[in-house]
Amino acid sequence: MHSIGILGVGELTEKVVRGLRRGGYIGAIHLSPRNERRALALQEQFDCQVMPDNQRVVERSSVLLLGVRPDVVAQLAGEVTIGADKTLISLVAGMGCNVLARHFPEAKVVRAMLSYAAEINATTVVTYPDDEAVRQLLTPLGTFIALQAESAFEVATVAACMNGWFYFWLQDLQQWFIDQGLPQAQAKQLVLSNLQDCLASARHSPDTDLEKLGNTIATPGTFTRQGVDMLRDRQVSAPWLSAFEAVLLNLEREH
Repeated sequence: MHSIGILGVGELTEKVVRGLRRGGYIGAIHLSPRNERRALALQEQFDCQVMPDNQRVVERSSVLLLGVRPDVVAQLAGEVTIGADKTLISLVAGMGCNVLARHFPEAKVVRAMLSYAAEINATTVVTYPDDEAVRQLLTPLGTFIALQAESAFEVATVAACMNGWFYFWLQDLQQWFIDQGLPQAQAKQLVLSNLQDCLASARHSPDTDLEKLGNTIATPGTFTRQGVDMLRDRQVSAPWLSAFEAVLLNLEREH
């Protein structure tokens, strides 16, 4: 079993650790000491070991998760030496394999993208390039997708951003129901449950086009069709698509 090292113990990598343990990983997990409070809490709760420095994390681990901010990568690279026998899984958004290879020239680099739902083993894990050991390690965190091109990985990164945007959109929908007099808890339940209904139906019919599924509900003359027509007349998806394009452009500029 691979031993894991965490370079950068932050919010996301903490949730990865929690998800790995929840998913049955029983191997060693070595933690960077920088975020001491978080690292010590993980050590106590999830049988991890806080190392005295980052180089010791590297030396004790066969697979490394890089979870620092982009502007910290160069500093970290100056502190450690990662040999060819190590796999470095980078969670650093927007930093391509070519840049990572300059910082860590000997390491086997795999980019990965996931969300906070890793904590409950319900995230979408996207990787590039495909690597069997990484696949086996991260698959318990949720749905695993291995991409064949780095350009596709950048496009998929936009979906990860979209994941975060959903919370604000759902909050706005919830607020409308609250404004109509519903208690907050019930308003939230209505929004989330109806979204879950939609997702469940779509997953039940994986080969059916999403618009076709919608049209089976929004038939002519229904209140649902009335709402769909109004949303389309106002081009409600246009701001989302503009945000997609803007984020993708910025990701491509990083290269």
